[in-house]
Amino acid sequence: MPELPEITAIADYVGAKAVGTQVRRVDVAALSVLKTYSPGPHDLVGATVTGTRRIGKYFVLDCEKPDGERLSLVVHLSRAGWLRWSDKLSPTPLKPGGKSPIALRVHVGPEGEGFDLTEAGTQKRLAVWIAADPQEIEMVATLGLDALAVSRDEFGAILAGSRAQLKTLLRDQRTIAGIGNAYSDEILHAAKLSPFAAAKSLDVEQADALYAAMRSELDDAVARSVGQHVATLKAEKRSGMQVHARTGSPCPVCGDTVREVSFADRSFQYCPTCQTGGKILADRRMSKLLK
Repeated sequence: MPELPEITAIADYVGAKAVGTQVRRVDVAALSVLKTYSPGPHDLVGATVTGTRRIGKYFVLDCEKPDGERLSLVVHLSRAGWLRWSDKLSPTPLKPGGKSPIALRVHVGPEGEGFDLTEAGTQKRLAVWIAADPQEIEMVATLGLDALAVSRDEFGAILAGSRAQLKTLLRDQRTIAGIGNAYSDEILHAAKLSPFAAAKSLDVEQADALYAAMRSELDDAVARSVGQHVATLKAEKRSGMQVHARTGSPCPVCGDTVREVSFADRSFQYCPTCQTGGKILADRRMSKLLK
């Protein structure tokens, strides 16, 4: 799933290509991707792109129509979605209901250029909204503080007021926006904290370590990602991971074997030596430390 660093880089890349140009056409191949219908995709045609940005894990393309009306295309790529930029899009309109992974195509930028929103797999969760203001969208309006904007004091208050496990808290977009499964693994590893530790149980030193790890891991990932072509972002994300998706590999910090806890629809990775005092977490939904 694209997270804060990748969405930041996508916004930067598309902005460099599209800001100041007009939306020439929008093709919809999967009607299910649209979560709003008025305004609709046709309302973006002829509008000038005024900016691109990230809100949490949402990509936003801001536009202004000739009459001054402002509209934003808001995209949540979810688990299997992606944005693919092309310098030479096919002029042939997409066929709705086909087998192509392309859900929506936006012709924007210099003539012939634009981007596709694609989604692999059978679980169709890619979502697109068109709104006068992204804050009109409930899922955007209810986001928590941004992971790169939350202060240390605000972060401390969040921890002190939550009974959630750290892994759950970091992934909860209504609490802290921008972090998903991968970077939460990396943050907890860098902070040397168990994924199952209760947020409110942390002492000041541990809270400091978690906050510092969150900022440093995300800042470093943004620095690596911004400026790259969107086609290389997935590989860059994988290359920077210490424990996430590295089950069975040696921890680059201590050499212990990276372990995994699997659930019905996801899994996470951690290092026992670095994070749980050498104890192995039980690999079941109601996981507790093995005794």
